[in-house]
Amino acid sequence: MNRRLPKWRPEPSDRFYRGIVRTGLALRWLFRVRVLVTGRENLPPPGPDTIPGPDTAARPGTFSRPSTGSRRPSRPVLPGHGAVVAITHFGYLDFAFAEMLLWWHNRAQMRFLITQGAADHWLAGPAVSAAGHVVVGYESGAHAYDAAVARLRAGEYIAILPEAGVSRSFTVRDCKTGAVRMASEAGVPIIPVSVWGAHRLMTRHHAFSPRRAWRAPVRIHVGEPILPESLPDPEHDARPATARLAAALQHGIDVGMADFPLQPGPGAWWMPAGLGGGAPTEEERRRLDAADGPRRAGGGRRTQN
Repeated sequence: MNRRLPKWRPEPSDRFYRGIVRTGLALRWLFRVRVLVTGRENLPPPGPDTIPGPDTAARPGTFSRPSTGSRRPSRPVLPGHGAVVAITHFGYLDFAFAEMLLWWHNRAQMRFLITQGAADHWLAGPAVSAAGHVVVGYESGAHAYDAAVARLRAGEYIAILPEAGVSRSFTVRDCKTGAVRMASEAGVPIIPVSVWGAHRLMTRHHAFSPRRAWRAPVRIHVGEPILPESLPDPEHDARPATARLAAALQHGIDVGMADFPLQPGPGAWWMPAGLGGGAPTEEERRRLDAADGPRRAGGGRRTQN
């Protein structure tokens, strides 16, 4: 009888998290990716004993690579300083640029909600554990929800992709209510972070291309925080506040597109159909999403019988 070896899951490690972020920053530097940021004033203020990153003094609208300060301590986690960071999801690298922004802002280590499938992977699983992310189970997300709320109350930043999947239309689709419910229950703000242009680097049906990534621009807009006092009680309907969050995320995308350095050609695949691009329309996107089947709690797809 074959016996499965126990899974090795290391404890969360500050050094490991720093290594992940530095790897991402090195790749950004290697490909000379230009990250342009607006709305920095809407980021959470640095907590006590936190030194703001050197990039805060950079030329407005830019995201610089500091030459000093790499040994500054990570952001201290203190009760009363948590936040839900809601990020758009048009491609597979949106989260990475949002994380880099928060890292250089105040050395924040964001905790993402990760599917059980990724946590069970022989290679990704130890990395998920070492980075301290929150794992969403296959059939129920209740445990992950409670864990995320507890971390928010403790002062962590919990990052959520509220669209719960890549939007192929490259417009913000209907969002799940989890971000609003978590923020309301924990009494923390929601920080809307809209990322435009990262989907050109890698998204569904468009693999990573070094040529396309070289000197590629990426726009990030940080929207005004949605404060906890404006959120409904956890027992009340979270859908109106969730619609407000979706509108804030789409506004950030509109801001990013308005001054995006690249001029798309007619029918460019990475532009929304409503602006003359080649992306699916909203109706086509809904049909394609329905054909994929409903999502499980853990993020995978159920097959249709």
